[in-house]
Amino acid sequence: MVRLVLVLADQLSDTLSALAEADKATDVIVMAEVMGEATYVRHHPKKIAFVFAAMRKFADRLRGDGWRVDYTRLDDPDNSGSIVGELVRRAADHDPDGVLATEPGEWRVIQALEDCPVPVTLLPDTRFLATHAEFDDWAEGRKELRMEWFYRDMRRKTGLMMDGDDPAGGKWNHDHDNRKGPPKSVNYSGPMQFTPDATVEEVLTLVEDRFADNFGDLRPFWFATDTGQARRHLAHWVKNALPSFGDYQDAMMAEEPFVYHSVIGLYLNAGLLDAMEVCRAVEQAWKDGDAPVNAAEGFIRQIIGWREYVRGIYFREGPNYVDRNELGQTRDLPAMFWGANTRMACIAASVSQTKAEAYAHHIQRLMITGNFALLAGIDPAQVHEWYLAVYADAYEWVEAPNVIGMSQFADGGVIASKPYVSSGNYIDKMSDYCKGCAYKVKDKTGPDACPFNLLYWHFLDRHRDRFRTNPRMGQMYATWDRMNEDKRNLILKDAEVWLTRLNSGDPV
Repeated sequence: MVRLVLVLADQLSDTLSALAEADKATDVIVMAEVMGEATYVRHHPKKIAFVFAAMRKFADRLRGDGWRVDYTRLDDPDNSGSIVGELVRRAADHDPDGVLATEPGEWRVIQALEDCPVPVTLLPDTRFLATHAEFDDWAEGRKELRMEWFYRDMRRKTGLMMDGDDPAGGKWNHDHDNRKGPPKSVNYSGPMQFTPDATVEEVLTLVEDRFADNFGDLRPFWFATDTGQARRHLAHWVKNALPSFGDYQDAMMAEEPFVYHSVIGLYLNAGLLDAMEVCRAVEQAWKDGDAPVNAAEGFIRQIIGWREYVRGIYFREGPNYVDRNELGQTRDLPAMFWGANTRMACIAASVSQTKAEAYAHHIQRLMITGNFALLAGIDPAQVHEWYLAVYADAYEWVEAPNVIGMSQFADGGVIASKPYVSSGNYIDKMSDYCKGCAYKVKDKTGPDACPFNLLYWHFLDRHRDRFRTNPRMGQMYATWDRMNEDKRNLILKDAEVWLTRLNSGDPV
């Protein structure tokens, strides 16, 4: 009996459920680089290169472990261009009894496999802590699906940073200690960087040839592309950056794109690292006295709390989640998100960094590009597609809830209890962007006023009927209502003038 065993690009894990179920003596692993997956959005060249290089190395590992692997390269003249097409092609070679596959992380791919002419058995993705059933059981009957309560259950389940039944350090959440503005200097050299080997160079040449017009810089390319390298990167970060990560995890600096962040999401989401392996390393550093409790807890919360939570939301809400637009926002994504000139220093820095590194940390994504898109009324489908395209760690199960839900409030409050919007004051507090900006963050009106100041009140005014009774936004509306009517009218007028310039395509 022969079965095909499908391994997708974000399933590069020895513990994959499809591998555990397969028989090395008889089954054939199928892996494929296909244009359908490389082009359904215009992915950053660095992401494409990372994925292809990591896939090739993983395939070699499997062969070395005794598996038979049928691997299709992008430039194979017989490449069908799709995952299903490659399964059909390999089925013609082997006449299998069916296909084993671990559940993909995108509804789009799940639906394609369900329609595959070769019968596919989908197995649960056991690399995650919470099954779909466990998340649904937790969510059932709750008026609000707030991550904090789910996170506490994950702490209890894993035992991470627990003192019996109580959280270590006396608190579940140390986020109050993780909100410092940018430090005067960063005592960290950044993520571990790896010189491309022959496999990576071959992929880089391929990507240069096929995806030269995609947004993003392919070189220099320094990502880890196998588990061994990813583990070295993890150890480097835990030793050198974790101690300061908590304090400055929300800080943004124009000349320090990484600050003290782990840049580990792309390795976790592709399967090169295991979530519990990463969290145990962080917990051990705290136990050894090498990292403070706020740093360790803050990081672990992002992995077993937020990461698991958004996956649960994605699968619970269903395939149409990405189409939601509860606020009815329709403005097109502006050209400055693709690198066009802008006077806004914070947008320019975040987009420039994204172009260079296929990376920006969570506050840059939420409170700079995401905040702007929400305030300016950008179509959330376009915002979603942009985030999915430009970041190396972006797969729809994790990206969509972060954008459609957390960032754009397009799901109407499934994830967030209020829209994550702010004026320029927050950006000035948490970054060094404003001091180099053509706009003036202290100006509330006029041609030099920070656009975030204008758009903040414009957003609140146009969505007043929806949010005025939100208990977390009452003070904002009270402040707006106390303003002199002439001042309110001037702010709205200046915001409309600015948005008209944005619509026209003028540099803003």
